[in-house]
Amino acid sequence: MRIGAHTSIAGGVDNAVDEQREYGGNCGQIFTTSPQVWADPEIEAENAERFRSESATHDVGPWVVHASYLVNLATPKDDLRERSIDSLQADCDAAATLDIEFVNVHLGAHTGAGEAQGLENAASAIDALDVPDGVRLLIETDAGSGTKLGDDFAQLGTVVETTTTDVGVCLDTAHAFAAGYDLSDASAVDEAVAAFDREIGLDRLECLHLNDSKHDCGTNKDEHAHLGEGLIGEAGIAAVLTHEALRDKPFVLETPTEDGRGFEWNVERAHELAEG
Repeated sequence: MRIGAHTSIAGGVDNAVDEQREYGGNCGQIFTTSPQVWADPEIEAENAERFRSESATHDVGPWVVHASYLVNLATPKDDLRERSIDSLQADCDAAATLDIEFVNVHLGAHTGAGEAQGLENAASAIDALDVPDGVRLLIETDAGSGTKLGDDFAQLGTVVETTTTDVGVCLDTAHAFAAGYDLSDASAVDEAVAAFDREIGLDRLECLHLNDSKHDCGTNKDEHAHLGEGLIGEAGIAAVLTHEALRDKPFVLETPTEDGRGFEWNVERAHELAEG
């Protein structure tokens, strides 16, 4: 199985491979720069080469680049739209440089423009990108709150069908659970997967963010928990990891570092739950 964690690029992007291996992971996710400021990636050619080489040597992959938290594809504001497109383009280009095949982004919030307009804005923003060959843009499921989009699978399906760009989807278990898709046991996971397939298509699913949730199903509260210790629970996380439509996808953890436990504990926990 491909199980890894979100990993720091502090000191150089190549350090992410070493850190991932310390966690016991064999795939992963990175930010190319601080996700809370508008800044272009600054990746040294030597570091990029070592990242590619070390990933191949140690069979760590696939990797995912996560877009900046500031990106809002659904926005009706022209200036924010342009900055969002420019930032996402830079991440797509950085992914190509690093031989990373996925770039992950949230749709963002329509901020009063309405759901239909927000989805149209997001699709057209995606079409304004020049996604390099070998890179696939992924839209992430959202927990939902306020005017954020992506908590309803049908919304992602609309963008997938509207855009002329070949986009995929990243399913975040904590987000989907918070959005109202029960994942707490095998039967519930079956129903959620069926809903995903109906509204989006399983052929669009490229990876999962594997997180438990500190809040109950349908609360729209996005706070991650250690695997098996949240409201999704052991049975639900195990059902996700072993579901026939999901188990061969890469699982990237965004679990917390607290209570003396971090990514290494959660990667090991994921394997334990997958093995029963």
